[in-house]
Amino acid sequence: MNPTAAQHRSSDETTRQTVLIVDDTPQNLTILGELLQPYYRVRAANSGERALRAAGLEPPPDLILLDVMMPGMDGYAVLERLREQPRTAHVPVIFVTAMDGVENEEKGLELGAVDYITKPINPAIVLARVRTHLELKHARDRLALENEWLEREVARRMSENLLIQDLSVRALACLSEARDNETGLHIVRTQRYVELLAEHLLPNEDFRPALDNGRLKMVVKAAPLHDVGKVGVPDSILLKPGRLTPEEFAIMKTHPVIGADAITKAMEQSLAGAGEGVAEQAVGAFRFLEIAREISLGHHEKWDGSGYPAGLAGDAIPVSARLMALADVFDALMTRRVYKPAFTLEETTRIICDGRGSHFDPAVVDAFMVRRDEFAEIAARLADPDPEPEADQAAA
Repeated sequence: MNPTAAQHRSSDETTRQTVLIVDDTPQNLTILGELLQPYYRVRAANSGERALRAAGLEPPPDLILLDVMMPGMDGYAVLERLREQPRTAHVPVIFVTAMDGVENEEKGLELGAVDYITKPINPAIVLARVRTHLELKHARDRLALENEWLEREVARRMSENLLIQDLSVRALACLSEARDNETGLHIVRTQRYVELLAEHLLPNEDFRPALDNGRLKMVVKAAPLHDVGKVGVPDSILLKPGRLTPEEFAIMKTHPVIGADAITKAMEQSLAGAGEGVAEQAVGAFRFLEIAREISLGHHEKWDGSGYPAGLAGDAIPVSARLMALADVFDALMTRRVYKPAFTLEETTRIICDGRGSHFDPAVVDAFMVRRDEFAEIAARLADPDPEPEADQAAA
């Protein structure tokens, strides 16, 4: 076998690439077919319509040699149709034509042809150009597969990282709840309530900056950390079976600051131990923790400025904390405590509506009213189990 043939001929018939040749002249089809068949799987069509049908067969062609001047549907029309179909949009097409005008070549290239071969054909030139464009296609296909694999791998690892992040958040949240008498279902319920409110308020131009561009998901994910500061409250207060004294309540009111300070310290220590270049990425990487800090610090603030710890009012309270404030109060009212029974949905609704414009952002209360039935469904579906009488304790 001569060197040229050795470059083209495949040792395994199943690995041969497919070349579709299209020409309305039988003699031209014969010449091209005999030239290419020793090296490639050849498919032939003698009209534009048949070319389109042949291009849809299995296996799809890896390259198309397309005559320009054909009766009925010419080569330009065939190429346009090929480019319209996702299956054939990226198959390289070489025009084979007796026309040698520059304008004709420009038209074909503008339509997406990769090359021109002029008639009468030169076998060596045909084989060289066919080989070149098939090698390019093979390289593009391999790169596309590698990119597809890489995208899947990146998506998989991101999913794993998000899962780890979610588990870490829930572990921290459950740690704080383990010292309290609230169940882990409080975490789940309030997170769902925050999600309902955030989804409803996202289209609102006053809320969109705080919830758009992925921040909504981070607000929802950070919601379980709202009471993480309770780990710093003494057990004698946190687990007291009854209402707190004013002095005890003053200590309890420190938990938002304790939680926020812990999150701040975590970010600072992470930066201190990070390598070069990590600090530049800190703004993006710590957006989630910044939101968690907002929620921890601000979820007991009130719209009229009478809340704690900073006495913030109105829009000075972060959106994430405003959402958490209503979600937390709704859950507290709807849940049984040792010092009170669970309130009905109607009683809870009345209290929240009474707090519109004083305790709560009016827009958040309005969102709650629209989604109230969904709040109720979550409260019922994720209700706390009835406690054993001897294990019944009060919430702080």
